Amino acid sequence: MSLNIQQTAQDVLSGQRRALARAITLIESTRADHRDSADILLEEILPHTGGSIRLGITGVPGVGKSTFIEAFGLHLIKQGLKVAVLAVDPSSPRTGGSILGDKTRMEELSRNKQAFIRPSPSGGTLGGVARRTREAMLICEAAGFDVIIIETVGVGQSETAVADMVDMFLLLLVPGAGDELQGIKKGIVELADMVIVNKADGDLAPAAERARHEYTNALHLLRPVSTSWTPPVKKCSAKDHAGIDEIWNLVGEYREKLTLSGEFNTRRAEQAKAWMWNEVGDVLMSRLKNHQGVIDQLDKLENSVKNGKITPTKAAMSMLATFTKSNI
Repeated sequence: MSLNIQQTAQDVLSGQRRALARAITLIESTRADHRDSADILLEEILPHTGGSIRLGITGVPGVGKSTFIEAFGLHLIKQGLKVAVLAVDPSSPRTGGSILGDKTRMEELSRNKQAFIRPSPSGGTLGGVARRTREAMLICEAAGFDVIIIETVGVGQSETAVADMVDMFLLLLVPGAGDELQGIKKGIVELADMVIVNKADGDLAPAAERARHEYTNALHLLRPVSTSWTPPVKKCSAKDHAGIDEIWNLVGEYREKLTLSGEFNTRRAEQAKAWMWNEVGDVLMSRLKNHQGVIDQLDKLENSVKNGKITPTKAAMSMLATFTKSNI
């Protein structure tokens, strides 16, 4: 990939979709030279970021996340807004490949010129959130998108990672399923800024109302993340586009209240700090795994751990000693 970084930055700022796609491909690359170029690009566009509302949407497979996002996105476009969707697909632990099917599941939204959908593999990172999703979010903001939606894998494991990069965290539930089917535990519910019971239509309408009532009661027992906001529980039918307008109005109310209290900017500042430390961890792990001294002793250490000859702690300390010794 050969790019004129300054020109690419200008093209992104002018809203050129091809430049936007190329820029995200660049920041997702694992090549060292591409990483250097990506860092320069991000520095160029950084002053033009921060103006969007960042939403995270999670929920177990089958809850209708893609259907909801399409209905929600089309509603926002009717309000005159531009919408970017960063849909993180599960990566195969064997091949590293992913399904990347969100464009086909959001067919109408993907055809709209005011929308941009970018599926990317999770790469097995914490919470199903691709490592470079944060940077892709900044690129989309610089390109003039008003609402950035991050759709996570939603497998109920470490999904809290998404809360470290968005302004508002939406949890989608399906009516008529118990906790063992929802895969949603207290930790996720505690982080939710809004709980949405989807598929509240047809035969599922009564079950949706019961779920709304039960989760409303449950949330009263939890301490809210914000002192300015009590997470509401709302019903909607993404299929019928019912209740979508009320959810968007609540997003606006949430942003207004947290901005007035100062929590909105404080939350973003804390997220930036967390992002920095996540990067430190990722970079250190990458360099450790590619360190020749560590590679030379890795098989021996792994076999010793598997055979019970040494503890995992001692093996880890041995690797770190080799790594740090050559980097002093």
